[in-house]
Amino acid sequence: MSSRARMAKQSAAGLQAAVEETAPSTAPPGAANATPAGAQPPRPSRLFPVVLAMALGLAGGYQLGQLVHPGHGSFTTAGVPGGHTHGGTGAPVPTDVGGLAVSAGGYTLVPETTTFTAGATGTLRFRIVGTDGAPVTSYATVHEKPLHLILARRDLGGYQHLHPILGADGVWTTALMLPAPGIWRAYADFAAFGANGGQTAYTLGVDLTVAGGYSPVPLPAPARESTVDGLVVTFEGTPRTGGTTPLTFRVWRDGAPISALEPYLGSYGHLVVLREGDLGYLHIHADPPTSANQARFWLTAPSVGRYRMFFDFKVGEALHTAEFTLQVT
Repeated sequence: MSSRARMAKQSAAGLQAAVEETAPSTAPPGAANATPAGAQPPRPSRLFPVVLAMALGLAGGYQLGQLVHPGHGSFTTAGVPGGHTHGGTGAPVPTDVGGLAVSAGGYTLVPETTTFTAGATGTLRFRIVGTDGAPVTSYATVHEKPLHLILARRDLGGYQHLHPILGADGVWTTALMLPAPGIWRAYADFAAFGANGGQTAYTLGVDLTVAGGYSPVPLPAPARESTVDGLVVTFEGTPRTGGTTPLTFRVWRDGAPISALEPYLGSYGHLVVLREGDLGYLHIHADPPTSANQARFWLTAPSVGRYRMFFDFKVGEALHTAEFTLQVT
């Protein structure tokens, strides 16, 4: 068998598995997943001919995890993926962590202060400066905002998703309350305009300090179900390294699917994934919904290890965040 034919066969198998893994689930949270005794095994998906055709096309020169979301340009940071990826149309997207450096691609995150008081509302002010040292004053709008500010404590607790205001002088400003002592990581997630008019996504990170006795909270055990504000959220899919996997989140109330997820910042869900140890950052947006109560994302795990996932979604005009611990082996 030629190498081209082998690649087509492998791609078809991988895509078939992805289609089957994201088939809609009608089981409420907590229901057993085992096949009942005497039940017939599931039939092969009728989508397989389409999947095979897609795989043959991919074998002609494209690698399955290297397709970018159309309309957003090449999302890279100084030549490597920058941790900010987008779903849409089901296309797998390149994925790697960002937010590990205060400077990348000629841009530097410059906070005016990095010290805050536990439980007190303060003001965070910062600039993004270019190689000339001048603050950047023009940004691409991505999912309705020119910049997303994500915060989490080093033990992966205390998640916040904020949207600072940009002044004419290039200074970003937001009210900020960090509830507990410790080291907090702040991620400035934005897209800059290139010389050719394209957009490049960057995620820059900086540590903020809250003085006081720091008692790290152990990371919760991996689980596929999370409860928030009276809603139960489940997810399906098993991310792996070296391959793109769909993750499907579903929202339930009183054992029944909710009527519908509502748009939030131009998407039916936002997923922030932070890696334990170095707090490497990923931010992924959901595909268009295929079911009223579900949001699907595409993820390539950058490495083995534990991650904390934060799923932002909107129901009943209220914003909710479900949290999960993910183990990648």
